[in-house]
Amino acid sequence: MALQWWQRPIALTEALVAQHTVKLAPEPEGPREGLVKPRAAQGDAADSVGADPITLVVVGDSLTVGCGVERQSDGLVPDMARSIAHVTGRPVHWRSHGRLGGTMRRARFRFLPQVEGHPDLLVLCAGSNDLMARRTAKEWREDLTAAIDEAKALSDHVVVISSGQVYRSPALGSTLKKAILDMTDAQTAISRAICADRGVLFVDMTHHDTGLTDAEFWASDNFHPSKRCYQLLADGVVDQMGEATLRSLCRPL
Repeated sequence: MALQWWQRPIALTEALVAQHTVKLAPEPEGPREGLVKPRAAQGDAADSVGADPITLVVVGDSLTVGCGVERQSDGLVPDMARSIAHVTGRPVHWRSHGRLGGTMRRARFRFLPQVEGHPDLLVLCAGSNDLMARRTAKEWREDLTAAIDEAKALSDHVVVISSGQVYRSPALGSTLKKAILDMTDAQTAISRAICADRGVLFVDMTHHDTGLTDAEFWASDNFHPSKRCYQLLADGVVDQMGEATLRSLCRPL
């Protein structure tokens, strides 16, 4: 339900306060690519270890680069790689291209051109900063549609992840959080429709229930996910992708 007229100045005031009080966690240290082997492939490793790895590339915002944890290896993308490796039994080579504050427009013009080769799976992960920047629905449609089309030219398997759960952030006022939830729901509906039209998978993490309390869900900045939360979000993304989709990424042994 949209804000009442009298709630709008309250949300605006809370947004101005947040600009001066919220101290965002920086991008963590560490390489933004790596190789993950399936857990079953230990010691006398299974034949899958010698196979060409599934290549996973994610472009986008602060979730893409793991803001909220101490090391890149504890972020969303390597966690997704570990979950994919577990489901498929295949090694996964992951790489991320993103930045704190990144929008879908930046993903389109800055990060997608950095993608090399033909990754098995290419994921677009942005949207929260577009909401915070108050980009219009028209601008979101244009940027997401163009980014999907350019991603499909780079990979046969493209996935779009929704905005995160900023509307739950303890660092924000209650009226502002309600406004952000309204905007997030509207953006999610647009994204779902565009993805259906373009024939790509849309993963809705906006309302994904991790089962964590607020203290467990958030990092120290109360704005980005914690290490445990990233793990559960990654599992949720991979679960929504489905085993059949993941198996289709595997090259023959």
